[in-house]
Amino acid sequence: MMDLHSRDALETDVTVAADDGLALAGTLTLPAGPGPHPAVLCLPGSGRVDRDSNAGRVRMNLGAPLAAALARHGIASLRYDRRGVGASPGDWHSVGFHDNRTDAAAALRALRARPEIRANAVGVLGHSEGALHAIALGADAAAVVLLAAYARPGEQAVRWQGARLAATLPRPLRPLLPVLRRLATRQLARVAATTTDSARVCGVRVNARWWRELLVHDPRPELARITAPVLAVTGANDVQVDAGDLDVIAALVPGGADIRRVPGLTHVLRPADGPASPLSYGRLLRDPVDPALLTDLARWLATRLR
Repeated sequence: MMDLHSRDALETDVTVAADDGLALAGTLTLPAGPGPHPAVLCLPGSGRVDRDSNAGRVRMNLGAPLAAALARHGIASLRYDRRGVGASPGDWHSVGFHDNRTDAAAALRALRARPEIRANAVGVLGHSEGALHAIALGADAAAVVLLAAYARPGEQAVRWQGARLAATLPRPLRPLLPVLRRLATRQLARVAATTTDSARVCGVRVNARWWRELLVHDPRPELARITAPVLAVTGANDVQVDAGDLDVIAALVPGGADIRRVPGLTHVLRPADGPASPLSYGRLLRDPVDPALLTDLARWLATRLR
């Protein structure tokens, strides 16, 4: 176990026991001062991402600055590496969407059980796929923050995303759009027809069970079961999630939701002058996550969890 100290926080390497006994490696960040503290479980987006939302060369670098912002506002946090990623054992290609959810639920229970944490003041915060799991855990949380969450069946969300991303292609490539749409439709059908945990699609190994489970998942019934305060944030320049779903979230959560369309914000939580495709993410990711966004999230959570 390793302790990392700063003026505002203490970071400790921890492990979370999943339901099947696998040890998920993570980081517990505690604010300065005596506890017990309110806390938040932080859940990353989709892909082979670690506790800081990093996947290979795609460095989202969300976890550490988010934990620091929360600590400055007196809130502890837990983040962890997914199965088969970073310091967590396992085969990422065989992990399903529901496995990620089950692990998140185990992490929430573990965080709540720690002596440094106020068990009745633990919230969940998720980005992209993590927001879908935060929705599912929302019925058992003190507060819920959803970053770039959709509110429609998974296949509809994937097809919307594909159409929006296609529209951001450079002009010389746009004549290929009909071919690309047909190819995408075939690949979705091929993945949906698989029966194994992983499969090869166009020669690439993919976590097929994750795709099958995501495509049929509908978060709307789970939104209707949340009784905790909800903050839902989507960037106006997000081309992977429809900001219009914020209105659906507000309508479905029984107590309503605080919804925010952030001007200029993209799916990678950095601002851009216009809709940002993955082709521009490399440039955007050179800058830090929007600090104003992190401060707003921490302030909102501090008010609800205290």
